[in-house]
Amino acid sequence: MRPEDPIVKHFRLVPTQQVALRKLKLNSIEDLLYHFPVRYEHAGGEGRVHALVPKTKVSLIGMFSKLEAKKLWKSRRTATEGWFEDGTGKVKVLWFNQPYIAKMTPQGVPVRLSGMVAGTPEKPYITNPEVSVLAGHESTGLFAANTDENATSLFPVYPESAGITSRWFFHALARVFESGAHKLLSDPIPPTTREQLHLPELGTALVWMHVPEEERHTQTARKRFAFEEMFVLHTGKMLERCANTHEDSFPILDAQTRVDTFLNSLEHLKPTGAQTRALTDIARALSSPHPMARLLEGDVGSGKTLVAAAAAYAAITSRPSGRTSGTLQVAYMAPTEILAQQHFESFIRYFKHLPVSIGLITGSGCKKFPSKTARGGATTISRSQLLKWVAQGEIAFVVGTHALIQKSIQFKHLALAVVDEQHRFGTAQRRALARKGDATPHFLSMTATPIPRTLALTLYGDLDISVIDELPPGRAKVTTRIIGADKRDDMYTTMRRELATGRQAYVICPRIEEPDPTKLNALMAKSAKAEAKRLQKDVFPEYVVGLLHGAMTPTEKDTAMRDFENGNIHILVATSVVEVGVNVPNATVIVIEGAERFGLSQLHQLRGRVQRSSHAPYCFLAPDTKSALSLKRLRALEKSSDGFELAEADLQLRGAGDLFGSQQWGVSDLGMEALKNPRLIEAARIEAQRVVELDPSLAKHPALALRAAATSRELHGE
Repeated sequence: MRPEDPIVKHFRLVPTQQVALRKLKLNSIEDLLYHFPVRYEHAGGEGRVHALVPKTKVSLIGMFSKLEAKKLWKSRRTATEGWFEDGTGKVKVLWFNQPYIAKMTPQGVPVRLSGMVAGTPEKPYITNPEVSVLAGHESTGLFAANTDENATSLFPVYPESAGITSRWFFHALARVFESGAHKLLSDPIPPTTREQLHLPELGTALVWMHVPEEERHTQTARKRFAFEEMFVLHTGKMLERCANTHEDSFPILDAQTRVDTFLNSLEHLKPTGAQTRALTDIARALSSPHPMARLLEGDVGSGKTLVAAAAAYAAITSRPSGRTSGTLQVAYMAPTEILAQQHFESFIRYFKHLPVSIGLITGSGCKKFPSKTARGGATTISRSQLLKWVAQGEIAFVVGTHALIQKSIQFKHLALAVVDEQHRFGTAQRRALARKGDATPHFLSMTATPIPRTLALTLYGDLDISVIDELPPGRAKVTTRIIGADKRDDMYTTMRRELATGRQAYVICPRIEEPDPTKLNALMAKSAKAEAKRLQKDVFPEYVVGLLHGAMTPTEKDTAMRDFENGNIHILVATSVVEVGVNVPNATVIVIEGAERFGLSQLHQLRGRVQRSSHAPYCFLAPDTKSALSLKRLRALEKSSDGFELAEADLQLRGAGDLFGSQQWGVSDLGMEALKNPRLIEAARIEAQRVVELDPSLAKHPALALRAAATSRELHGE
C-alpha cells in the first residue's frame, strides 16, 4: 500500500461508500490519512451490563452474539442487531443504516464496546457503539496497543457521509497504518523548522492524530497539522510575492507629484490622514519597475474610491517608456453591473474637469465619457467601437465587470488594474490581465470587508496591505439597536418619521423565497419576497416598496436600484446583495431581519449602506432567536462602529469558517481554527519567508513545493 494509491485499490467498497468518499473528496490513501477526526469521545466509565443507565456513555468488556443485518419493523430502516453479554447479563445492540457491520464485527471473542445507552431502565439497549478487539485476539500492530483493557478510552469521530462512518474510518486507517503507508509520505515541514518549534515528524503526528494513546498526543498532533497548513499556505504566498518582484511593469515616474496634482484639483474635498498614508504607499509602489501587488482595506464610506481615482490619475497622465505620445491605461473591475455603473459615474465626477477619457463595459452594454453630443455626460456606444478605442489606447480608463478579462478585450499599455471587492482575484486572473498589455500591470485590490490581521497575513500574504481606518469628516454616527418582537412598532414609527422627511429605507432578509415547511433542514427565516408584500400591504401602504435579490436578472436589478436611487422606491426590501458598495446617500434606515444569521463584518457592511451622508442614520437588528451567543455578538455591533474591532470579535466568537466560509478559501476546519492563534500564524509566516529566501525555487523541499502549488490552485480556483 502506497500513499498515492486509490482507496478502491485496497478496500472493497459498496456503491454508497464510493459516493460518500467522493463527497468527502477522499480519493487516495494520502487523502484518508489527512482526513482528521473532528473530535475524540471518551468512552465513559467502565461498567457492567446489569447496571446500565439510559442516556449515559458506557464502556463494557464482553462478547457479541447473534449479530445479523435486518430491516427494522416500524421504520423499515436497515440495521445490524444483536446481543452483547459480559457475565452479569446481556443487552441488545443496534447499528442504524450499517448492515455491513454484522459481517465485520467478530463474535465470540473478547471486545471492548463503548457507546450510548438508550431505552428504559427495564429495557436498555446500546446504539451505534464503537468496538475494539482486545489484545491477543486480533493481529498485533499499531492498533493493538489501543485495544486492550488498559488502553485509552479516546475514540476518534470523523466527518462522515451517508454510507461511511467513523467506525469505518477507524478500521480502514488501522489497515493503512499496519501497511506502513504513512511512513512513505514526505514531510513538507523542513527538519530545522520541526526542531525549532518542537513539532513531531509527519508519521508520528498521523498516528497521534488518528490513534491517540493519551489526550496530549491529540493536542500536539493538531498543533503540528494546524501549523503545517498555515506554513504551506504562507509558502505559496511568499512564492507569489517572489515571482511578482521579478516581473517587469510600467514605472510611473513622479507618481506622488501626480497624485498631489489630482487631489489639489478637487474642490471642497480634502483627503483624510489615512487616505494620504495609503496614497503615499501606493505612489511609492507605482514608481517601481516591478508590479505593485497591494490590498487596500477601508471601512464602508472611508473613501477607497478617491484613493483609486488618484492612483488611476497618476497612471493615465504618464506615458509609456520611450514614447512621446499616448498614455498608460487603467482597468477598474467591479463585481456587479450596478457597481460598475456607479463607479463609472463617480469617476466622471472626479475627472470631468480633466482631459480624461473613460469607458464602461458590462454585459448590458458600453458607454464612453466625454460624449460629443451630451455635454458633461456619457454616451452609449457599440461594444466593437469601445474595444477598438481601448486596443488603440484612445480610452485611458476602462470600468467594467469580469467582462474586462475576456479574450476579446485588449489594452495597448495597461499599467494599473484596480479590482473592487474581489480579494480572491487570483494569479490566473492577474496573468490574464498581464497578457492584455506589453508588461505586467500594477495591481490594487480593494475591500470594505474588515479583515482580522491573522486572516489578512494568511490569505493575502502575497499582497502588501494598506488600511484606511478613519471616515471623512461630516459622516453622521449610526444609531444601532437590537429590536425584539415587542419593539417592532417603535422601529416602524422611526422608519415612518424618516420616510415622511423624504428619506428612504432598506429592509434586509436572509433568504429570497419562503422556506419549504416540508424540508427538515430548511432555513426558517423571513424571505425578501414575502416581507416586501407584507410591508406594502400591512405596514407602509402609503409608500412604494421595492424588491432586490440575487435571483433577479441584471436588468431587473439595475431597474430596481435606479428607481431607489431616483426616489421612486421608498423602501427597498433586499437580500445581502446590497452589502457590497451600493451607494444611496438619501437612505437613512436599515432593518436587518434574522440578524443573527449574518457575520458581524457583514452586518457592519450592511449598516454602512445608511452611513453615506450627514443625515442621522438608524440600523435596527431584528434577530429570530434569543440565544445568548447571538445576542452577545449583536451587542458588540451595538457598542462598536469600528469594523476591524468587530471582525476580530467575530473571529473569536464564530471562527474564520463562519466569517468568510471555509469552502470559499479552501482552508480546512483545523486551519480555520488556527487563524484564531496569532502566534502560530506569525511563526508560520516567518518560517515560510525564511525557507523561500534561502531556496526560492524550493528545489531542496520538493514535498513543500508540491503542497504549496496545490494549495495555491485551490485558493484561486485554478
